[in-house]
Amino acid sequence: MKESYDLVVIGAGAAGMIAAIVAARNSLDVIILEQQEKLGPKLKATGGGRCNLTNTLSNEDFMNSFGKNGKFMYEALRDFNYEDLISFLGNIGVETHIPDGFKVFPVTHNSSTIINALEQELINVGVEIAYLTKADDIIFEENLVKEILTSKGKIKTSKVVVATGGLGYPKLGANGDGYTFAKTSGHKVTSLHPAMIPLLTKDTWVAQCRADTIAKAQLRVDIKKYKNLKKTGDLIFTTKGIRGPVVLDFSREITPLLEKYKEVPILINMLKGMNEEELFSYIKKRTSENIDFNILQTLETLLPQSVIKELCLLVEADCELKFKDLKGEVRQNLVKILVNTPLTINGHLGFERAMITRGGISLKQIDPKTMQSKLVKGLYFCGEVVDLDGPCGGYNLQWSFASGNLAGKLLD
Repeated sequence: MKESYDLVVIGAGAAGMIAAIVAARNSLDVIILEQQEKLGPKLKATGGGRCNLTNTLSNEDFMNSFGKNGKFMYEALRDFNYEDLISFLGNIGVETHIPDGFKVFPVTHNSSTIINALEQELINVGVEIAYLTKADDIIFEENLVKEILTSKGKIKTSKVVVATGGLGYPKLGANGDGYTFAKTSGHKVTSLHPAMIPLLTKDTWVAQCRADTIAKAQLRVDIKKYKNLKKTGDLIFTTKGIRGPVVLDFSREITPLLEKYKEVPILINMLKGMNEEELFSYIKKRTSENIDFNILQTLETLLPQSVIKELCLLVEADCELKFKDLKGEVRQNLVKILVNTPLTINGHLGFERAMITRGGISLKQIDPKTMQSKLVKGLYFCGEVVDLDGPCGGYNLQWSFASGNLAGKLLD
């Protein structure tokens, strides 16, 4: 490690690595500081190791998926959208494909393919990589970057890219340093919440259904003020709650509410949107064709038997009876709970299991055209450390690459 560099990048995730590559391709002397002993520890875990890189949404639809802050990404995506990412990776030897027409993966479906190619390109363009090196502090003078204090000594520099990620998966190196650097340089950091995370429920019956996956389940918050918060996707029951792609997406909305309310009631439609009238019609048709079917047999094409049994218990319906033999009120209650199954979310697994962080460095203090701080010249932020988080499906990784690419250009 030398005494000075044109650029110091803090963090060797997707955003940090591409920022370093872009800067070095422009003939700058660059070093990456990485606390871990290998590059991209969190990138390695992305998509269960299969590495869903991005998706084929238009820039407009992509930004809308991030909510009200999504428009901030306009310049970064215009300069580096999913097609540009595919091209970039192709140029460094990574072949990609789109097996479902939407999600983009390396053809190997192995995140190591991406990490190895990025590492080789870092070497090719002359980026120095300082492993097991922690950035302790960034020193500023009159709102200019002057130097960085590290666990291995001082580095003089006029430009720093902070690509430290969020708080999720601390065992992979997340520690919140980026937020500290931001705060000490006068930036605001919004409330931070774990996101893309399994949720815990007050209801214990879910434990009896843990072997079952419910396709296209519709989840919505049962609080009047937040009735528009809803998601659809595959749901999996666990011994203590719920998980699955729809829960990972939904958790982005739930964890802030849990901090406010402690418990969050939700309703789940596990019948692909079927309403009460449609369910009654379905049952009537099925029982007319199969007059000896009991409730389990009648509904088993809609839901796993374990789920049917638990919902029957909740409304005191004997699942061995025929539907027509239930008392009127019980019959009505069963249909209601099948169409809108109530659950109460009362916890989550914390940042230890969170794939991303909701919240981050305020976008109001970052120039979206450059990713440079509006407060400190030469200080850039990119990736998850800023206040942007998206759903599952390659959104967050695309943002990391796009923002890292823009930051690496070091535009003033």
